[in-house]
Amino acid sequence: MKLTSLALLTPVMAFGVSAADAPKQLNLGILGGQNATQQIGDNQCVKTFFDKELGVDTQMRNASDYSGVIQGLLGGKIDMVLSMSPASFASVYLQDPKAVDVVGIVVDDKDQSRGYHSVVIVKADSPYKKLEDLKGKSFGMADPDSTSGFLMPNQAFKKMFGGSVDDKYNNTFSSVTFSGGHEQDILGVLNNQFDGAVTWTSLVGDYNSGYTSGAFGRLIRMDHPDLMKQIRIIWQSPLIPNGPVLVSNKLPADFKAKVVSAIKKLDKDDHACFVKAVGGQQHIGEATVADYKNIIDMKRDLMKGSRG
Repeated sequence: MKLTSLALLTPVMAFGVSAADAPKQLNLGILGGQNATQQIGDNQCVKTFFDKELGVDTQMRNASDYSGVIQGLLGGKIDMVLSMSPASFASVYLQDPKAVDVVGIVVDDKDQSRGYHSVVIVKADSPYKKLEDLKGKSFGMADPDSTSGFLMPNQAFKKMFGGSVDDKYNNTFSSVTFSGGHEQDILGVLNNQFDGAVTWTSLVGDYNSGYTSGAFGRLIRMDHPDLMKQIRIIWQSPLIPNGPVLVSNKLPADFKAKVVSAIKKLDKDDHACFVKAVGGQQHIGEATVADYKNIIDMKRDLMKGSRG
């Protein structure tokens, strides 16, 4: 039995690490759906910090969609995510409850809130004042694995209008399109591709600066300084728990502990970098899988429905 166990362990040790030899590479997962160049730029300081702190070469894995990060965590190709979509975390958890550990939850620096909202936006000069005004109009969703960009509005729209995304919620909308991400949804509204679309925001802090966190702030910083004057919010969801900070359980235990410590150290020692990377004025708070139970249940129900 001992020989068999050693034989089974040998390939793992060869592929992974020995006790004295930690991994030389760390893979940081970055959710897609936003400008890739900006995402790399916003996370460059994270790479610099981890390279120095752990003596590794940190690779930024910015998948083109949320599914890429989900599959990366499940397959051991991604080692950590600083701010995961709650619905995407639910997808990982439902496929493999032991794939990742929840390091914490991002918490708002300003008011200590632990959640955000899905919101529907329209152009400020449009006639639409409430969701019902978008009947017969084109609508943009973000990504099927996004909480605020699909899961929450999908649940709300099914209750309000009936049907599902497949029949445009009883043909309430003329079209429902997955744009690929929150930035694309906002730009789709500005460019008249969509009459209305969903995105995410904390709804905390100054409106004109795009609130303390969310998709608005990134676009404002990039090249839309007057964004908040160009749009109007006409619907908001109940509070959604902020994204979890995740670390892969496929990492060697000793090294995983060092990664967790380094993530917390980044938050404290270079908070400006952490804020840039997670896309909001946020820090790490305590959290467990239990904080995401409602999202996991919603995702499970959605997956059952898609199979049915």
